Amino acid sequence: MAKRIQFAKTGGPEVLELVDVEPKAPGAGEVQVRNQAVGLNFIDIYFRTGLYPAPSMPSGLGTEGAGVVESVGEGVTHLKVGDRVGYAQGPLGAYAELHTLPAAKVAVLPDGIDCDTAAASMLKGLTVQYLMRQTYELKGGETILWHAAAGGVGSIACQWARALGVKLIGTVSSPEKAELAKQNGAWATIDYTKEDVVERVKELTNGEMCDVVYDSVGKDTWETSLDCLKPRALMVSFGNASGAVEGVNIGILNQKGSLFVTRPSLNGYADTRERFEAMCNDLFGMLESGKIKIDIAQRFALEEAGKAQQALASRQTTGSTILLP
Repeated sequence: MAKRIQFAKTGGPEVLELVDVEPKAPGAGEVQVRNQAVGLNFIDIYFRTGLYPAPSMPSGLGTEGAGVVESVGEGVTHLKVGDRVGYAQGPLGAYAELHTLPAAKVAVLPDGIDCDTAAASMLKGLTVQYLMRQTYELKGGETILWHAAAGGVGSIACQWARALGVKLIGTVSSPEKAELAKQNGAWATIDYTKEDVVERVKELTNGEMCDVVYDSVGKDTWETSLDCLKPRALMVSFGNASGAVEGVNIGILNQKGSLFVTRPSLNGYADTRERFEAMCNDLFGMLESGKIKIDIAQRFALEEAGKAQQALASRQTTGSTILLP
């Protein structure tokens, strides 16, 4: 038996419960990982609330973690029992002591990256990798706007932008978060609780505006984000922290300057083992070089998953948060 967090109905943090389950043995092409740390992400809240439907109920939760391979299924050749590994995709169920998932979604960790760091950075770091290196391949010299620049994904994005020579303007909600974003490499910050984001972008860029806007907030920032772009620039909507963007008239992209828009996801980019491993190698290289450092600002016990999600949703967290089984 092993402990896991599950939910039998959608709702607030109170629907999460810690239960004992008999973990599924790995089938062909699968591995079972004994988690040493589990990543906390906004997408977990989307599943808990029903914004993203879980495949079945009761459902496990979470897709990101790191630990040691406990057992391997038939046909798995690139992993063996005892390997230290990390993962960021796969079936829901990472909020657990043991998790079984496709081996193609699991990467061996380099010696220099511990499990806490991997669990705090795999999903967030791979998200930044595909956004900055694939959705729009930043070369250096661009000016971009990044919402929630002091959060887990934003903290990594600030550092990666600095390493690439990109001017990242980050939106934040407090002076403390502004300072954190600047320490991580943000070129400039905007406190959206006190400042007009569009006007500040205009001032900071001398009216040029941004080459790309990366927006994980969704509904509340959609129009603001479009207004921060230069003509023919790209709007990247990759999250729904304030709710999903709905009812969009595509003509608005024409009106605001022949803009481009995309709604990407990690699964859409890391869709083969080869692509996934190449993305991991890029991320691991940035971590091992010291160009990106992971700030694990919060640690919660596994049974405190609801409390951890509340802190994340109410913007009380900075950097990354992990759960410890």
